[in-house]
Amino acid sequence: EWQLVDSGGGLVQAGGSLRLSCVASGSTFDDYSIGWFRQAPGKEREGVSCISSSDGSTYYADSVKGRFTISSDNAKRTVYLEMNSLKPEDTAVYYCFADRGMYGDSCHLPPGYLERWGQGTLVTVSS
Repeated sequence: EWQLVDSGGGLVQAGGSLRLSCVASGSTFDDYSIGWFRQAPGKEREGVSCISSSDGSTYYADSVKGRFTISSDNAKRTVYLEMNSLKPEDTAVYYCFADRGMYGDSCHLPPGYLERWGQGTLVTVSS
């Protein structure tokens, strides 16, 4: 069974940048929408960004628009999340996901409907 492996988290000061990576181990992203959620302590998991498998459209949460950029490299089977101008409220565990849309538009589904997840990588932004 193939897996998603997240990496790239760490501690950064407010205003800094990080790039998260998510590698598909043992598969490709063909036919999968791919993206990122995050979960801060005591909060529900929230969608951050997504690339749709249908047309390559990208989506961002309002809270990260203009600061985060999602991209993918299918040859490397990797999806990236470039995060700039980080804020303390961006502190969370970030999880990548991949989904084939069995329950609808993957980029707009709740996390419980998504097919496959990475293990998460912690991002901590200090003020």
